Amino acid sequence: MAASIITPPAISFAVHSISHNHLQFERQFNAWKLSFQFSSTHFSLPYRRRVLVCAVNENAEESFKKTVEVDRLIDMLRDANDKELQKLVAENILAFNESFWIRLAARSETCKSDDDKKDYEDLASLLMSVVDCIVHKTNEKIESATDVLKAILKPVVDEVEEIPWPPRDPEAFKLMEKELNQREQEGQLDEGFLSEVSAQLRQAKEDGDKPGFVAMLQKVLQLYASRTLSKRSYARKGNEVLRDEQFLETIIKAPEEEWNKMLIDGMTIGKGEISPEELENVVKKRIERTLIRTEGGSYQQRVLVEYLKGIQSRSEEIVQLLQGKTQ
Repeated sequence: MAASIITPPAISFAVHSISHNHLQFERQFNAWKLSFQFSSTHFSLPYRRRVLVCAVNENAEESFKKTVEVDRLIDMLRDANDKELQKLVAENILAFNESFWIRLAARSETCKSDDDKKDYEDLASLLMSVVDCIVHKTNEKIESATDVLKAILKPVVDEVEEIPWPPRDPEAFKLMEKELNQREQEGQLDEGFLSEVSAQLRQAKEDGDKPGFVAMLQKVLQLYASRTLSKRSYARKGNEVLRDEQFLETIIKAPEEEWNKMLIDGMTIGKGEISPEELENVVKKRIERTLIRTEGGSYQQRVLVEYLKGIQSRSEEIVQLLQGKTQ
């Protein structure tokens, strides 16, 4: 089994940064905003031609379905009050693509009265303003996630911003863990934060020249996963203590550097009482529980599952190593 991205030895893990996707949307939106000119009577002629090109190039049935969906959204936006409109825009932000603006332009051009055309122009201007506001708010949130990460890493980054790992000062790691715990209590370790850490980790691994930074970001994700998974215990069933669950929870809470010794001391292949099969089954069960309790495809789900898979992978490595020695 491949090792986890957040537990050494690390492998590449394909994730898409929310920051990157957002910036791409922002660039596209700004381009559309500059391109579409809303005059007092009609939209500019080049976009009538573009509507025809789209109609020719797309499959007729699929094109019709998309048009129906866009029309339904436009009708909802037209009928909404200010509060409802902002909520609709936020919930359908990715729908405001080039096809949407083209359809809005086409509907304006088919209006029979100037008043109706003016209503569409006002709607278009208002929508662009609301979308623009959401884009800027998202920027602020991304910057905030970056600031949170910087604050967590500050104790382990020296004055000239070198990244020694492990930290030269043993207290630095404790300060980093304390800062992470504080930020978690304040609710700042959200999807935006996990996205930022994952994006920076991916970039650092691609660069290949910052092993200390890679290890540092992995440690941030490990601490997050350990703290989050430790909030819920399955080690008791009534008055009965489930030893396999208890053993897994002890490993979850422990630093990754201590896993090897704990696995050797705790499994029957070493000095313990938990068989490798029992540990594997309980890890799989915990992964299933995590998949159920977290949002599908979220960064939280990925980080927590990768952490558990890291424990699973490490136990398999220990078993193989000890079996080799006994043969």
